[in-house]
Amino acid sequence: MSAPSSSPATSVEFIGMIETQEVSETRPATGPAIDPDYTIRFARAHEDAGFDRILIGYSSRRPDGTQVAAHVATRTERIGLLIAHRPGFVAPTLAARSFATLDRFTGGRVAVHTITGGNDAEQRKDGDYLDKEERYDRTDEYLGILRRAWSSAEPFGHEGRHYRFEDYSSDVLPHRAAGIPLYFGGSSEAAYRVGGKHADTFALWGEPLAETAEQIASVRAAAAAAGRTGTPGISVSFRPILAATEELAWERAHRILDTIRTGTGRPFFHQQNGERTPENAGSRRLLAAAARADRHDRALWTPTATATGAGGNTTALVGTPETVAQALLDYVDIGATTLLIRGYDPLDDTIDYGRHLIPLVRQELAHRAATTPSALTATGGTR
Repeated sequence: MSAPSSSPATSVEFIGMIETQEVSETRPATGPAIDPDYTIRFARAHEDAGFDRILIGYSSRRPDGTQVAAHVATRTERIGLLIAHRPGFVAPTLAARSFATLDRFTGGRVAVHTITGGNDAEQRKDGDYLDKEERYDRTDEYLGILRRAWSSAEPFGHEGRHYRFEDYSSDVLPHRAAGIPLYFGGSSEAAYRVGGKHADTFALWGEPLAETAEQIASVRAAAAAAGRTGTPGISVSFRPILAATEELAWERAHRILDTIRTGTGRPFFHQQNGERTPENAGSRRLLAAAARADRHDRALWTPTATATGAGGNTTALVGTPETVAQALLDYVDIGATTLLIRGYDPLDDTIDYGRHLIPLVRQELAHRAATTPSALTATGGTR
């Protein structure tokens, strides 16, 4: 299991996110749930913009992520495919073969983002009636099986609390001997424990710097407790809102917030199933940060989280590309190795990030690498 150094990174991985139709919190869904041409156009925009990977999300309503990734892979050249996956709905041996098959066809472009599940009602829609602690216990067992299935050349069996099988072997293993990268999301103690044990990259939502540093410390402590000699990489997620001047950026930010509040778009998972307080720790942490202040640190803005119910990575970084680039670098300086950015105007923002934001971050990191030759490079990207 690979893990980067805890030294400040001199390069980072950029991840975007695609949908199969044009939709966001500020835009009502248009067209069918699966628009093949739009999906490809959105993926190619990320590839052209210089992203390393694109996240393909998961919910009980979404198209199947592995098939979306296969569609995208045939019409792109290098972009990595980060497939969100909930353990428990298919056998881990089947999942191992499914991901390894796609990884082989794509020449090693697949990664898996593990989502244990933070909403009981959402889990029950796919027939999962375990409680949160049981789900994390199952995820722990599941990921251990995935790792072994991706690395074992000999048949093996397993008898655990959640899974039991005999004499498993597969003719298909991942493209790389190191296996398929595992990303892991969560902000609870159970998430730190299981993700710290298994993840190559642990994913956090965009909180203020101090709180993010506390979470990074918790992940590293969990990794050490699990006996790992290295530490997972850290991903932090934001919704950058850019404009040519600070004033214009803030004007745009307030227009976006007003649009969200009017309900013009579809807030992701907003008050799902009528709940008033989110069950998952990540959403509760974002709402707590928003309750303390609208603005934090250099450019973090939290009212968008409150307006959407914090059903996903919903906090914004607002300002000129230079301001937002420096804000992203602040997170790199405390340990982030991956930056997940997506916009409230999804396709247009992707293009703008590639033109104006990503190059600034990479330019500064290249400068650091050139002036600090002893620094270790930490990246999980495909570039």
